[in-house]
Amino acid sequence: MDYNFFKKYASLIVKEGINIQKDQILVINSPIECAEFTREISEIAYREGARDVEVSWNDELLAKIKYLNAPEEIFEEFPNWRKELYVSYAEKGAAFLSISASDPELMKDVKPERLMKANKASSTALRDYRERLMSDKNVWCVVSVPTKAWAKKVFPEVSEELAVEKLWSAIFKAVRSDVEDSVASWEEHKNNLKKSMNFLNENNFKYLHYKNSLGTDLKIELPENHLWLGGSSHAPENIEFIANIPTEEVFTLPKKTGVNGIVVSSKPLNYRGNLIEDFSITFKEGKIIDFTAKKGYDSLKSLIDTDEGSKYLGEVALVPYDSPISNSNILFYNTLFDENASCHLAIGEAYPVCIKNGENMSKDELKSIGVNNSMEHVDFMIGTSDLSIIGIKENGEEVTVFKNGNFLY
Repeated sequence: MDYNFFKKYASLIVKEGINIQKDQILVINSPIECAEFTREISEIAYREGARDVEVSWNDELLAKIKYLNAPEEIFEEFPNWRKELYVSYAEKGAAFLSISASDPELMKDVKPERLMKANKASSTALRDYRERLMSDKNVWCVVSVPTKAWAKKVFPEVSEELAVEKLWSAIFKAVRSDVEDSVASWEEHKNNLKKSMNFLNENNFKYLHYKNSLGTDLKIELPENHLWLGGSSHAPENIEFIANIPTEEVFTLPKKTGVNGIVVSSKPLNYRGNLIEDFSITFKEGKIIDFTAKKGYDSLKSLIDTDEGSKYLGEVALVPYDSPISNSNILFYNTLFDENASCHLAIGEAYPVCIKNGENMSKDELKSIGVNNSMEHVDFMIGTSDLSIIGIKENGEEVTVFKNGNFLY
């Protein structure tokens, strides 16, 4: 591993991703295997003026032991102290960093019902915290660093040590920390994403129609006053931050009841330690009415059955097929990276910030204009080299948005 890139990556996260403010608290969710990187992040955060850095460690191997051996009822509980940790820090204006780095198939021997119960308990307890983040009331950022099991899944043909090295190199390249001035590179990248945002917002499409040779034929209605966003976000007091590093997408939300047709996945989905592969989903008036999967059917069913909102979409995201992560030809088995190599959709919760003034609306107000609400928000990839997307305006005018997998503008 190149320690110069390692330090530049950590610095980029603190200064650009989180954009830590003087006397602000930083809360980090980190796998214990990522401790070295978490310590580097913490040191930089303190140097940049953080008041405190609180780390919530997790151990996926210990979690698997619990899922396999604990009594059933424990998965319907969520510790109050853990709820208070997130909610109380959020109310104090803390910034939240999550390191997403898991074994893509760790939980394949665990009953999906147990994972679903634990997810429901967690989502219910942390609903207020999640809503603050999805409305950008707090700064938040998701990043990844290699773990041994994840690296071996991505590069199974080499030794564990070399797999970790190769994954570090791929990540450094994807997050632009392998260049001389990564901050300047990110400024240029954000400006490029703004061009796509401006094109989509200026056209103000009523519908998007997706088609490709895999069998996708999907029409998505976009709600009135929807906004396309991408690159950076803004928390209160106009603090700029980057929610995902890397990010190659521009995104908005669909009208909850306005999705019709079939969509076919183009990459595997890592959902709570299980892989869902070669799947399709059929929608009618926004609702999932049918689905198939060659692998991971029960996990997909568990996701869709989480609550009423998980039967609908909450996000529409556009990513050119000819983009850096896609061109790496690496299947990461990690949604943070794979979603930034492909156009994608998300099952579940919609981002209120994708509606004009949505972050200031109540749940009832958002519901009345077609904004989906759910305990889930799970992205799945649908982009291909032959994907076409036609934008249809209110007056019926058609504009080609994507041709052969890329923006046409």
